[in-house]
Amino acid sequence: MRLFVALQPTDPARAALAALAEDVSGVRWIPAAQLHLTLRFIGEVSEGDAEKLAAALSQVRVQPFFLELTGTGGFPPRGSPGILWAGVGPGHPLLHQLRQQVDDRLLATGVPFELRPFVPHFTVGRCREAAPVPVAHWLKRHRDFAGPTWPVRQFHLMASNPVNPSEGYRTLHTFPLGDQPIARDPIKPDQTAKAKD
Repeated sequence: MRLFVALQPTDPARAALAALAEDVSGVRWIPAAQLHLTLRFIGEVSEGDAEKLAAALSQVRVQPFFLELTGTGGFPPRGSPGILWAGVGPGHPLLHQLRQQVDDRLLATGVPFELRPFVPHFTVGRCREAAPVPVAHWLKRHRDFAGPTWPVRQFHLMASNPVNPSEGYRTLHTFPLGDQPIARDPIKPDQTAKAKD
């Protein structure tokens, strides 16, 4: 099975992300139900290794926190993008702490996985067959995108189907974050008022 570790947005955040989908020729928009923020892509593993990874991830201890949807862009950042994304700004410091703990726990299992730089984002569309001008117009229209602030209270071990991606993703395990009050970014003390959930 092909695994990854991810965050799932709340319903208001998911709706804001799904609203970015427009009639842009050649862009394949990600269905709302499949939108997620990948913390770590793992790749193909056996069922036995999947359970080993789940046991390791259950040891992650990070306080809940808020993330704010903000900005859009494309990968690669220069030339014609193949992926359109919505961002979370620099991300709360606890987002990066969560990612680090996830990596540490996974590495401790000895199960090999892909090492990729962490650029927190939601992939909202794939545009490898799209004309560059309409994509550039979409990026310009949504460069100041701002969605709701949403609470991160859990993360998930998920599986995808590489043979038939249209089947979407399955959540294998859900891991709650710590039982402390949700951490707020000290740089943005007003974000409590922005929370939608």
